[in-house]
Amino acid sequence: MKVIKRDGKAVEYDKEKIRTAIQKANKDVRPKERATNEEIDGIIQYVEDLGKKRILVEDIQDIIEEKLMELGRYQLAKEYITYRYTRALVRKANTTDQTIKELVEGESEYWNTENANKNAHVVTTQRDYIAGITCTDITRRFLLPEDIVKAHDEGIIHFHDADYFAQSALHNCELINLEDMLQNGTIINGVMIEKPHRFITAATIATQIILAVTSSSYGGATVSLSHLAPFVRDSYNKYYKKYEARKLTKEQCEKFAMEDTKKEVADGVQTFNYQVNSMTNTNGQAPFLSVCMYLGETEEYKEELAMIIEEFLNQRILGFKNRKGVYVTPAFPKLLYILEEDNVREDSKYWYLTELAAKCTAKRMVPDYISEKMMLKLKINQYGNGDCYPCMGCRSFLTPDRTKGNIAHAKNYVEGKGKYYGRFNQGVVTINLPDVALSSKQDVNKFWKIFEDRLELCHRALRLRHERLARVTSDVAPILWQDGALARLKPGESIKPLLENGYSTISLGYAGLYECVKYMTGDSHTDGGKGEEFALEVMQKLNDKCAEWKAAENIDYSVYGTPIESTTYKFSKCLQKRFGKIEGITDRGYITNSYHVPVFEEIDAFTKLKLESKFQKLSPGGAISYVETPNLQDNIDAVLEVIKFIYDNIMYAELNTKSDYCQKCGYTGEILIDDNLEWYCPNCGNRDHNSLNVARRTCGYIGSNFWNKGRTQEIKERVLHIDNKDFKK
Repeated sequence: MKVIKRDGKAVEYDKEKIRTAIQKANKDVRPKERATNEEIDGIIQYVEDLGKKRILVEDIQDIIEEKLMELGRYQLAKEYITYRYTRALVRKANTTDQTIKELVEGESEYWNTENANKNAHVVTTQRDYIAGITCTDITRRFLLPEDIVKAHDEGIIHFHDADYFAQSALHNCELINLEDMLQNGTIINGVMIEKPHRFITAATIATQIILAVTSSSYGGATVSLSHLAPFVRDSYNKYYKKYEARKLTKEQCEKFAMEDTKKEVADGVQTFNYQVNSMTNTNGQAPFLSVCMYLGETEEYKEELAMIIEEFLNQRILGFKNRKGVYVTPAFPKLLYILEEDNVREDSKYWYLTELAAKCTAKRMVPDYISEKMMLKLKINQYGNGDCYPCMGCRSFLTPDRTKGNIAHAKNYVEGKGKYYGRFNQGVVTINLPDVALSSKQDVNKFWKIFEDRLELCHRALRLRHERLARVTSDVAPILWQDGALARLKPGESIKPLLENGYSTISLGYAGLYECVKYMTGDSHTDGGKGEEFALEVMQKLNDKCAEWKAAENIDYSVYGTPIESTTYKFSKCLQKRFGKIEGITDRGYITNSYHVPVFEEIDAFTKLKLESKFQKLSPGGAISYVETPNLQDNIDAVLEVIKFIYDNIMYAELNTKSDYCQKCGYTGEILIDDNLEWYCPNCGNRDHNSLNVARRTCGYIGSNFWNKGRTQEIKERVLHIDNKDFKK
């Protein structure tokens, strides 16, 4: 007789395995409850008398349970069932062993390219990944329903950051309330940090806060330079008093105090940059940080803020030194430059900062640009006013403020003003739109039915995220919930009110709009006709569903253009497995991010940004558009033209330039990709990743540790949206 195991393999029947299993259960019950040898032999004989040529191992186990019950061995049957369940858990748990081995030994392409800002070979990253593998295993086996796990595995949906879900205390991303923490003090690791009185001290404390906050969450974090601006004036006043005490004239005091202040700002910004890039948080990487440059956030300290912005831009243009001592493009901090009337026209007061930003973009790919003009139209708060504020990390935006009162007990709360710093995101679940389309077989009615079912699957998964966080009290991360980063709650107080009432968001992600529309209509969503019409209908229905959930549950669900870094490759492979390779739909190693124009489609920069602005408006929980450019360091006018266009037409956009370096030959320019998707130096042919400094925009942020095959193919196929020669003409 052959026994069919769970993996489908057939093995020879062995009666001793039945005897061993029952005897192990026997040991866990009282002697009078145990099966005798004769009873065990009887069960074995019954199995053999069935006379089957093939039998499933599960059927044998069912027979053992039934026979023990017939014999009146109820307690033993219970122990056997427990034994059987435990063995099932052990089998599942062992699936992590090989994964950890592959990670540690550097054998896994997935882990080596899972995150373009993490080096999987260093011990701090490996420690995070090993913990993540273990937590993912717990999440899959204990915390998520089987249908959600199955949908995730098949690429129907993506349950983001499952490696952090086992820890109920962790949320996604945030806008740090740095102003409250610096002005009113905070506590880090039990040490009270009082208000600083100099810029360089404030900058240093800010980096310590950033490290502590990002170690207590798993997504991106953003701080605003306007919160540091008052300390520049404190430094200036300190220097002025020093020279005044020396009996210098007013003019001399002002001159020397300003010189000293500018030196301190330069030192403070350098310290900030060094700290942020040299520190490693508990996620095994430097903090995933964005820095906001918004002159409109302050009137009183605008000149001081302009001084800080100028220094940040100058230092980023210079770049950071690599191991060879050569200045290269760093990944972080990401810079967010707000375009406003004071800096977007040639005759505006702070146009010089925008010119500097353009030079920085041409050289180092940042800053990215947020249009105050467009954002004020799209983000209307409960008071009827438009608000402008930065994203949390690379692209996720908070919903407009609707919270009643100061529920976070922030010390800098202002009634009647939209509140954003201190707010956060609970997490993301993404729907694979091409899979919905392909599953419908181009039947539109069937498409909307599947679409509805998949959205409800995402909704249930998002509810699990919310409910897990709802159990958390402020004690799990005092820096977040008690000491000002997100709130100032009392010890033991629940964070649940901060998950509702509009204080935080939770994100319904989407990916592959282009492939979805292309399959259903035969056209790209860029066609200005039926393709675009269908795409906008899909996007509107995503928003309608979020509005429905929000109204029913008082939770701010929001549509999010997912930055699927490694998942773009996973989704592609899953689509190919389920539907085969369909030309123009599933025949690449990636699917298109969010609503973006596909990377291979020829389109000019201005048409692209104008088109995508329609979709960005329908992606309020997070989105960013980009244009791919040649080297524009000698053509800053072109960069400025794009910047001015962004201000008038789209809320959030960036320019993708190239500034790579080969450590072997000293080549500076663009490191290329061959037909086998391998990176190489066009000057000397070097293919060693360890001696190539490559920086590419990955999903709204810059990656610098290389990518999986799917993302690499996507990068290789990107077409330029600006022709440098035409601009020069």
